[in-house]
Amino acid sequence: MNTRAYALVTAAYWVFTLTDGALRMLVLLHFHDRGLTAIQLAFLFLLYEFCGIITNLFGGWLASSKGLKITLTSGLSLQIASLILLSLVNLDWELWLAVSSIMATQALSGIAKDLTKMSSKSAVRVLVPKDTPEAQSNLFRWVAILTGSKNALKGVGFLLGGVLLAALGFQWSLWVMALALSLVLLLSIFGLPGDLGRSKEKSNFKELFSKTREINILSIARLFLFASRDVWFVVGLPVFLSSVLGWTHVSVGSFMAIWVIGYGIVQASAPRIIRKNKGSIPHAAQSTLVWGIILTVVSALLALGVQNEFHLVPTILGGLIVFGFVFAMNSALHSYLILAYSDSDKAALNVGFYYMANAGGRLFGTLLSGLVYQWAGLAACLWTSTGCLFIAVVFTCALPRRLEGH
Repeated sequence: MNTRAYALVTAAYWVFTLTDGALRMLVLLHFHDRGLTAIQLAFLFLLYEFCGIITNLFGGWLASSKGLKITLTSGLSLQIASLILLSLVNLDWELWLAVSSIMATQALSGIAKDLTKMSSKSAVRVLVPKDTPEAQSNLFRWVAILTGSKNALKGVGFLLGGVLLAALGFQWSLWVMALALSLVLLLSIFGLPGDLGRSKEKSNFKELFSKTREINILSIARLFLFASRDVWFVVGLPVFLSSVLGWTHVSVGSFMAIWVIGYGIVQASAPRIIRKNKGSIPHAAQSTLVWGIILTVVSALLALGVQNEFHLVPTILGGLIVFGFVFAMNSALHSYLILAYSDSDKAALNVGFYYMANAGGRLFGTLLSGLVYQWAGLAACLWTSTGCLFIAVVFTCALPRRLEGH
């Protein structure tokens, strides 16, 4: 394994993730303070998620054709541009102009996020040796470490966003993050091999949509899995904590951070939690179904508790911690299966297609988060989450347990 290249890719992904989490919290808290409603806040992130769908679709093809270094450095560059442009937005402008400007910067950030994520995940498939007896087990372990550490750092980013907003203000926070990303960009440009992840065969444009049955099924399940999280996570929960419970910016950022950090730690630990036949496709597919059913039950119980206002604060905080643990197990298994189902030569194409579905789920969940919360409150967001999870479980039932050549 090329540990130097893996370390550079991971470092770039980590720093990007910190700024992405901080940016989400900065935008949400700053513009909520400036008077935007839950629906308006949700719309700020719609282009972010929509551009992620397009980026994953075409980014996988670009990475397969030109190499992962191109897509990774492009993602970092676009995030720097997004941060600088956002720092220039003034809410004293006409509301439509200010909101449109914010949405445009978030669109750039969405492209940047998914280029960086797709590049990093694909790099694991390329860099981990595949011709050893422990290949599948090692793949599960390395992708769990990368994904879990990313989510833990995104949680730190949420906290960082709240702290930066309180300490430096909106504009200075954005400039500091742009500087940090610029340093990582330089390291990536000069440190990564140019042919990393480039396919040995020419990637045809039609291959963007010509995926195998198992990848199609897993992608649909992934869409509804992530919609189930974002329908309460993106707008509903932080606005509820701030406006209904009266929490401060730092308190909201801290809880969101703790939740995501814990989620990331569990995700990185998934191979140790799932000990039996870890890294085995049949076992992983079966485990994904079991953990999906458990998550659906947890979501329904949480929604019921919030709807009936049963010890509301302990129910929300405790219930979401349990939800996060089970969700992390589902996400880790999904992240392993997409790579296990893919040949390393076409990993970027498959991962791009799969994370297009992931971005579609986030878009769907983000839109519903603002609409459902404003119309019916947090309990309705959680019931919607339960419905999404039920659909994800139905598709997970159809995942193949064995594949030719695996």
